[in-house]
Amino acid sequence: MFEKFSNIIEGKFAGPLEKLSNQRHLRAIRDGIIATLPIIIVSSLLMVVAFSYNQMPESWALAKFIKANAVAILLPYRMSMYIMTLYAVFGIGYSLAKSYDLDGLSGAIMAELTFLLTIVPVSIPDVTDSITALASKNAELNAFLQQLPSGYVIPAENLGSAGMFIGILSAFIGVEIYRFTQVKGIKITMPAAVPPAVARSFESLTPTIIIILGMSTITMWLGIDVHSIVGALIKPLVNATDTLPSTLIIIFLIMFFWSFGIHGDSIVSSLARPIWLILLDQNTAAVAAGKVATHIGVEPFLQWFVHIGGSGATLGLAILFCFKAKSKYGKTLGRTTILPSIFNINEPMIFGAPIVLNPMLLIPFIVIPLVLATIAWVATAMHLVNCAVTIAPWTLPGPIGAYLACGGDWRAAVLNIILIVISVVLYYPFFKMYDKELLEEEKAKEAIEG
Repeated sequence: MFEKFSNIIEGKFAGPLEKLSNQRHLRAIRDGIIATLPIIIVSSLLMVVAFSYNQMPESWALAKFIKANAVAILLPYRMSMYIMTLYAVFGIGYSLAKSYDLDGLSGAIMAELTFLLTIVPVSIPDVTDSITALASKNAELNAFLQQLPSGYVIPAENLGSAGMFIGILSAFIGVEIYRFTQVKGIKITMPAAVPPAVARSFESLTPTIIIILGMSTITMWLGIDVHSIVGALIKPLVNATDTLPSTLIIIFLIMFFWSFGIHGDSIVSSLARPIWLILLDQNTAAVAAGKVATHIGVEPFLQWFVHIGGSGATLGLAILFCFKAKSKYGKTLGRTTILPSIFNINEPMIFGAPIVLNPMLLIPFIVIPLVLATIAWVATAMHLVNCAVTIAPWTLPGPIGAYLACGGDWRAAVLNIILIVISVVLYYPFFKMYDKELLEEEKAKEAIEG
């Protein structure tokens, strides 16, 4: 029955799902956000350093130094994470333009321009006579007023994760306008002798005019606050994602697709990642402000407490094959996959065991991540472990990655180890049955050959 079901899935859904995962707009979102990961990782680690004095004895000179300079240490973090959407929009625009065989740099600039025009600069009014008179009697207030900037400023909150959905839509709009002008020939074409860079600049004039006039009319002249509108629309979605049932559904879908050899992360995680980034940014902002992070359902939670060793928590299975297998194939598989699994690379296990379309291993492959997620969620909700506040490099061994992702919380490393042990225990009966089957097949083959 399982074979019949798997054939139906493979025949009816594998093709469309594969096309969905490679859909140009979804792929552009994935590529653009993934391109920002080095910025997120490095800048977030600075935040961990800035508050590491809490993990040290107060008498240490290093603790005193970090505490005294925490604000300065956090400045690079604010200039990277706080404007994260700017970087993502550039990457999304570049990827989408390249998928249309357009100039990637021009597409990225069109995307960035469209996004920035959704943000209405705030005018800082001149100081009135009454305030000036008051300030003259208060030296501190007077000094503060003298430091206020003049002219216009850009609201920083719209440049961070809060503006991510507007950023994604803006990148699509900007590149599609650029593509429309190119396909329809609505552009200024220069002679062949003109250098390519100059020619591209003139070709971009038409979409630039359309974008500037169109977006300015909507946001600045008609006064439509698109950020507030979209923020109100997605708020229920963001809140719903940060729940245990939603997290379990996401995990199940990822594992379900993997069961048939379809990269579940490329479909499900690509859609959920913008929301995860919003929640994660709120956690990091809370910690940076000296508050407590409250959002559990973020991507690092899945990375370090659910998909330990890769999707399906297969590090536990790799440990069993490496140290408990009796079949020759199982021993070889274990020795081959244990090291990649420690660094969260599990394709050799998924396709080597194989787990894909293997009913004996698919049950624990789907169920164990759900169990680990529930345990880790309860532990985090009970404040036994801090919420994740940063994205640690995904190739780190589990305990180290969990420690860093949770802001230097040693309890996160302990929880990670406990969950690895639990995965070994839960995988064991299924591993034993499968290894026994492999051993019998090997003996039967030896008997025939002998």
